[in-house]
Amino acid sequence: SEVNSGAMRWFVAPSPNGAGAGPAYGTVADLGCRHSAQAYTQCRATYTAPAIPPAGSVFLVASPANSPRSRASLHILLNSGGFNSSPLPNRAPQTGMVEMGGSGGNANDFDSSMDAQGNQYVKDCCGGTLGALVEDQNSNLYILSNNHVLAESDEGRTGDSIVQPALIDQDCNPQAGRTVGALRYAAPISSSESNVDAALALATPAVDPLGNILQLGPPANGALTPAAPAGGVGENVSPGDLDQMRVVKSGRTTGLTCSTVDTIDLSVEVDYYYDCAETKPYYTKTFTNQIGIPGAGFADSGDSGALVLDAANAQPIGLFFAGGSGEGGAGLSVANPIQDVLLELARDSHQPGLQFRIVGGPEHSVSCSDYDRDSPPAGLQHALSEAQSSAARSAADYAAATLIRPDSGVLGVRPGRSLDHPGEGAVIVYVERSKPTAAVPKSVGGVRTLVIPADAASVNAGAAPLAPPRYGGIHPSNEAWRAAAAAQQKFAPQWMSDPAIFGVGVTQSLDNPADAALLVLVDMKKTPEAMPDFAGGLRVRYLRLNRLHVTRSKGAGAPRPTNCELRAARRGSAATAARVADAVATPTPPATPF
Repeated sequence: SEVNSGAMRWFVAPSPNGAGAGPAYGTVADLGCRHSAQAYTQCRATYTAPAIPPAGSVFLVASPANSPRSRASLHILLNSGGFNSSPLPNRAPQTGMVEMGGSGGNANDFDSSMDAQGNQYVKDCCGGTLGALVEDQNSNLYILSNNHVLAESDEGRTGDSIVQPALIDQDCNPQAGRTVGALRYAAPISSSESNVDAALALATPAVDPLGNILQLGPPANGALTPAAPAGGVGENVSPGDLDQMRVVKSGRTTGLTCSTVDTIDLSVEVDYYYDCAETKPYYTKTFTNQIGIPGAGFADSGDSGALVLDAANAQPIGLFFAGGSGEGGAGLSVANPIQDVLLELARDSHQPGLQFRIVGGPEHSVSCSDYDRDSPPAGLQHALSEAQSSAARSAADYAAATLIRPDSGVLGVRPGRSLDHPGEGAVIVYVERSKPTAAVPKSVGGVRTLVIPADAASVNAGAAPLAPPRYGGIHPSNEAWRAAAAAQQKFAPQWMSDPAIFGVGVTQSLDNPADAALLVLVDMKKTPEAMPDFAGGLRVRYLRLNRLHVTRSKGAGAPRPTNCELRAARRGSAATAARVADAVATPTPPATPF
């Protein structure tokens, strides 16, 4: 944040908009600020978590400064697993052999501008995660990450230096950081033949040849140790694998996090920009057959390029590249299937017969902490209009006379709120726990049904739940998935022609977890022309999100000029201009644009 020559006042709050909290939320010790005319001011503090965190709480460690609009977030998951889950090791410079999962990026990935005197200065910079180590059949070692991390969204050139940590963790200094690779191959984002956001940098001897990834190993002395993923080409994600699968990634911004897979066959539009602040559009690309990972806490800006693995066996399954967040803690992270990544990079190398594999060791489990496991569904947090409430009540009255048959497993009904379409009413249908396959229509009187297992005693006492139990993963039968995949192919192009819709995939209904459904991603700032409840005989589930970001944080608002930038534009900064001029003048190897 911007402090000029002042100091910081740190505090802990129970929510982003809350007031200061007591020691139950932890304490902060101010370590002071470092000021320099040639770099951004850095202020440091130590946050000490409480021995027993308040159950189910999300809270904020922050400091207000001169500009309340300036905010940098550090996501820390407090857990009871006996280990420190802070992402700070992922951001720090590595002085020994460089391990994957940490901060890194292209040394030229900064934005510069001119002040009124014609001096050039750095005004912003980008960075991401060095995801994994890859080797070809000739034992050459490469760093795997996204195109937009290593190749600057097609702007990079062969031979560009890849540094650790990224410029965003080096005060945006183009001369800082440790060179760990040179850009070698990239799948072009602007090519219609490419379906991944991926690139490879030829690794230097500074990189750990074992392919270890930060925090992927077991806890030791209260901290997670590095470990290698399972070596090879990874595993495919198919519907039959997703019943109990938990996935994990270690990334620059959020560290080690876990979630599930709840969307496959996802077609999604992602916006790319020339600049780090995402103000100069470059290309909007539609990816198909992608993997969707639920929750706002799994990843954020800076985690781009992180390897996504099966937490049960450390087998790679995907490469994280984009994510978005929405109302009520909703969120979605998107990953390219890892086998598609390796195959496309080999093809784009234009070297016949070249093959890539992930460097690693034997299979092993990975410690797993989940930001999003207990987040309530957005539908329960969204108030209904009087019209929706009235429609749900009327439909429930009708259903009470036509559906309730204890001998067939239907115990009762009541009005409620749809989880598949937040803001829309539903008829809650309680079915006997021992008869979960009881026949329930998808709608009653034009209103969606919400199917919840229960028992007669709780229904009769009015104490039955208002939402189904939460299960990790997705569970419908293979036959249901095949039908859903066919419907996705049919409806996705039509729906995504609507500017308000930027993604369609195959998922599981939240209103009835026994049913497959189509997931539709809706731009929070727009209203679709139509939002049908059903399509092709399937339920349709809606998720309102900000359009997916690859550079700015998911929760970031519109970029604003900083006070430092405005002052530099008025009078210039000779020191910063000289630093940028040196970086621009530094010779590079023969360049080949992507």
